[in-house]
Amino acid sequence: MNRTLKTLTLGLALGAATLAANAASHNDAPLIMTDPSANISDVYAFISKSGNQSYLNLMMNVIPLEDPGNGVNYYRFADDVQYSFHINKALRGRDGALIWNGRNDITYNFRFTTRYKNKGTILSYGLGTEAGPILNVGDARQNLTQTYVVERVTGGRTEILNRSSMAVPPVNVGPRTTPAYYDNTGRVKNGATMSNDLDDYTRQTIYTLRDGTRVFAGQRDDPFYADVPGIFDLLGVRNPGKDGFSGFNVHSITLQIPLGRVVGANEVPMVGAWATTSRRKTTVLATDGDNIQGPWIQVGRMGNPLFNETLVALRDKDLYNRETPSRDPLLFKKYAQNCELAFLLNTVFGTPFQVQNRNDLVDIFIPDLLRVDCSTAGVPVAGQSAFHRLSFLGGDTIQSPFQSKAIPSGWPNGRRPGDDVVDIALTAIASGPQYSTITSLGDFVDTNDMAYNQVFPYLSAPHGGPTGTLH
Repeated sequence: MNRTLKTLTLGLALGAATLAANAASHNDAPLIMTDPSANISDVYAFISKSGNQSYLNLMMNVIPLEDPGNGVNYYRFADDVQYSFHINKALRGRDGALIWNGRNDITYNFRFTTRYKNKGTILSYGLGTEAGPILNVGDARQNLTQTYVVERVTGGRTEILNRSSMAVPPVNVGPRTTPAYYDNTGRVKNGATMSNDLDDYTRQTIYTLRDGTRVFAGQRDDPFYADVPGIFDLLGVRNPGKDGFSGFNVHSITLQIPLGRVVGANEVPMVGAWATTSRRKTTVLATDGDNIQGPWIQVGRMGNPLFNETLVALRDKDLYNRETPSRDPLLFKKYAQNCELAFLLNTVFGTPFQVQNRNDLVDIFIPDLLRVDCSTAGVPVAGQSAFHRLSFLGGDTIQSPFQSKAIPSGWPNGRRPGDDVVDIALTAIASGPQYSTITSLGDFVDTNDMAYNQVFPYLSAPHGGPTGTLH
């Protein structure tokens, strides 16, 4: 092992006995890069508990690398994209082993509608029917508004879950236009430990659906952190590392579902989650120019961080985004089994990491689902004393009644905001498939640029244009 890799190894105390992948650079496939509103940057799934009630939290982030100062037309959810969460329930085989068929047992769909109060101005925010700062979500000064509908599909039955329109908060234009995002010192509010600590726009746009599920959709700080600029320059990580996502925002959708709505009393308490984005197929009639709306066509998909980007070859990246997890064993198993990233590490650093026959990676990624043990208590979240960014590698475990053992609190048991998936993934690739010796690798970036909230919807308020680190 040469000196460069020794330095890299000493930088992070990581090991992964069950997992591998890489972090999200947010642009997983060539075609989806040209469609940012449908581009999924990260997906999260984890268990929380409040009183006697347990919840499955699902989170999808889209529109990667939002520059907070990119006015005068700011980022928003697309009206012509359907954003979806999917849940696959594990089954028991005759031998007692878990079966993941990658099928879609439960789906939550989100569709958005955009309106303007005043199209006679250049301002999307700050001048609707009145000029001035936005004091409350949807007030007269919030010109551009978005509302959305949520539906649940299970067993072929579709149920609309919201009784009335639900609003998306305004993006963070800056302290003069969207002052409620800021505290008395002029800093964006983050790190809330109680719901009352959240900014007013966020608190006003957390809704409870008719089945008891809580929901939020809006702009957030990008919660992902990694030295992706260095990693993809032939693994040229820097010490100290530089977070390539610092100062950027995303648009986020978060669900907090009562666990009883997901797993029945007699069902296996293990679920796999993933997210998709879809666009309608539209036919234009030559006779009168009218459009006929066809079915929704899937254009984006994500489960684990970042199976598609770092393991799937270029020829199949766009195919992955169109496919379902049920077909992963046929189409993409070869990419987990024969790990090109291990080959690249060996080529650059002269290491002996195993490239072929990586069945350990197959066990995690095929089918590509974020697998969550729903029998546990609520896992610690970032900012709490029991949380560790390295999950079980940092001693952050939780007891599973179903598995009768301690399991990771975070990735690969689902994924929480703050889980350092880059470091865990690199170490797993270096240490598997036997894991008899743990070789710790990482990128020298150990934390996000904004503190996560410890309460729903967990991600920090977004950066503002003039106050963000990019400007």
